[in-house]
Amino acid sequence: MAIEVVKKEDLQQFKVQLLNDIKQLLKSPVAQPVKPWLKNSEVRKLLDISSNTIRRLGLSRELRHSKIGGIYYYWYEDIEKLLKSNSV
Repeated sequence: MAIEVVKKEDLQQFKVQLLNDIKQLLKSPVAQPVKPWLKNSEVRKLLDISSNTIRRLGLSRELRHSKIGGIYYYWYEDIEKLLKSNSV
């Protein structure tokens, strides 16, 4: 079994590299939620809006939706586009 000696400089270099890697991870954009489709209640909580507002956005085709078994699902990418288009 070979013995490896770790120098203080090696630890410093490792620390710098680790901190740089962490900074890169923090700079990267936030990942999209796991689910590409959100239920009405999830959209309400996410945007802090009422059911009527969601219905109006769906009717005006600003938010695409699908209805399965009486439950409306909204596409997450449309929610992102809506937020970006209304940003100041």
